[in-house]
Amino acid sequence: MENMKKLPDAEFDIMKVVWANEPPITTSEIMKHLGGDKKWKIQTVVTLMLRLAERGFLRSEKNGKEREYFPLVSKEDYLRFETGNFLKHFHNNSFFNLVFNRVNSTIYHVFVSL
Repeated sequence: MENMKKLPDAEFDIMKVVWANEPPITTSEIMKHLGGDKKWKIQTVVTLMLRLAERGFLRSEKNGKEREYFPLVSKEDYLRFETGNFLKHFHNNSFFNLVFNRVNSTIYHVFVSL
């Protein structure tokens, strides 16, 4: 996906459930996994699934009364995008800067706790 964008947390939560299950997945299945914890209503899940389809993350097909969803973006591709985006925005596209900042942070916390 060429113009991939960072997903809002709620949509990412849904995609994690989609990726963890064998396609297709329905809104009812998403509700079983997230509805109780998130206190979402079915309409919230339907809206989020439609947004994900509009963004190109899901494809939907009508099957009787229910709509089924299929992932168009793999978990690996999205995580690769997120990792690259994180490096670009916070570490000047440098893996070295990421590691250097983590090491410095660890050293700082060790000395502060002494």
